[in-house]
Amino acid sequence: MNFVSMLTLGIEPVWIVLGVLAVVTLVVIAWFVGSYNGLVRIRNEVRNQWSQIDVQLKRRHDLIPNLVNVVKDYMGFEQETLENVTKARNLAMAASGQGQAQQAAAETQLTRALGGLYVVMENYPELKANKNVSELQEELTSTENRIAYARQFYNDTVMRFDTMREQIPTNIVAGMCGFRQEFQMWKTEEAEKAVPKVSLR
Repeated sequence: MNFVSMLTLGIEPVWIVLGVLAVVTLVVIAWFVGSYNGLVRIRNEVRNQWSQIDVQLKRRHDLIPNLVNVVKDYMGFEQETLENVTKARNLAMAASGQGQAQQAAAETQLTRALGGLYVVMENYPELKANKNVSELQEELTSTENRIAYARQFYNDTVMRFDTMREQIPTNIVAGMCGFRQEFQMWKTEEAEKAVPKVSLR
């Protein structure tokens, strides 16, 4: 065996090892980039879902004063109920942008206040004949349904983000790149679930 043959045999394993290392490095980089991009995508989906909830909440905030103004002439002895709704609405509007937990808590209080208004409204049969009240009630019900749908979609997306962020091996990328638990589930309290539905027809 001459010198060239020996040199070739000695170098060949080195190239194989370098080739394997290069492939492994490329796979790791591709996995890292894919994991990072996946986390970014889901995080942006969560933020988008929250903005969808926010749109529906603002719509509800805009409808409530109209309802209060229409029913107050019929409900002269129920000023406290109307004031509770107005106060809860103002607090909910003030909580917007103060953090998801605070906003969710304020919106739950508003839902409770609306529930109290709906219960009182049942004691006024003449409201059933009022077209404006009926239309506002229908718009509010539609808005509540949209809020519930958007909230469920938001919660599902938060769960996907948290699952991906916590699972091995994606949690390595999440830890290195600062993907923290920045979103909270919007939980429906029992009192909110029990809000009565009224039909003014």
